[in-house]
Amino acid sequence: MKVIALNKNFQLENAVFEKPVPKDHEILIQIKASGFNPIDYQMIENELERKLVSSPVLGRELSGIVVEKGASAHQFNIGDEVFCGSGSMGSNGTYAEYIAVPEAIVALKPKGISFEQAAAIPSAGLTALQTFNRLKLNTDDTILVTGATGGVGSFVVKYLTANHFRNVVATVGSEENRQILLKIGLQNHQIINYKEENLVDNLLKANNNKPFDFGIDLVGNYMSEVTADVLKINGTYADVTALITKDAHETLFNKGTVIMNISNYSYTMSKDYQYYKGNLEEISKLIETGIISPPQYKTIGNLSLETVLKAHSILKNNQTQGHKLIMKHE
Repeated sequence: MKVIALNKNFQLENAVFEKPVPKDHEILIQIKASGFNPIDYQMIENELERKLVSSPVLGRELSGIVVEKGASAHQFNIGDEVFCGSGSMGSNGTYAEYIAVPEAIVALKPKGISFEQAAAIPSAGLTALQTFNRLKLNTDDTILVTGATGGVGSFVVKYLTANHFRNVVATVGSEENRQILLKIGLQNHQIINYKEENLVDNLLKANNNKPFDFGIDLVGNYMSEVTADVLKINGTYADVTALITKDAHETLFNKGTVIMNISNYSYTMSKDYQYYKGNLEEISKLIETGIISPPQYKTIGNLSLETVLKAHSILKNNQTQGHKLIMKHE
């Protein structure tokens, strides 16, 4: 099968691998579409992320069709349309024509949406739902969401609006992204452009001049410091990026803040497969019933080295403009 793989120098190149054979409890999926995530290029460039590489083929989420089953795999039929966040649990990554994965992490694709839309869901959807569920929010809590139109951010805002949270303030960097949040259901006064002067003052003003109960930081670096500044004493900081600065950490420590680390990888480590299947099924139901809309996506191209390099460049330069980047597998 055709794959885009890392060579021994950690450079991406076209390659041909044997088509995987599904093990006992696995299914073989013919991939129809796959999604790109920052961790894909970070695995190439970052020593910490590189430790997570379990296959020379990158890519961690997909949609496709079941084409073969292991001897003890009985949850799906050949021809079923499915989607999943494979993480590092598959025979290879998703920059490939096929992947074998434990059937226990796979869910049926939501009805009425395309393979491309389905492939845009798993990583961001699971991360956002984990964030929402673990924070155990009350509807009168005040919540700041940074990077609110990214993949995870737009899901977080959708969950919050669907559950009638009113005290939400979100940051964007452009008028186009402001329009995305208005469509999701936020009001104009809840959306703050992080590029404008006096960002901390503007955020507090949007929250009735009070510090926030919760900060969901999807940006890190400088925004981790801003989030730390506007959180209340004993507030909660949800760290989704692991890009918190030393200064932000100091501020959060001095405020007695709870730091909640959000990671899908932790469920891979413990082989908690139900986390993946169960939450994907929940997201699927929310989309099928119209409670939340599927993510906005942009198809970058077909399975090729050129498509992968282009997508990585767009991600690195933060040019996604609120769209999940997708690769089609013809």
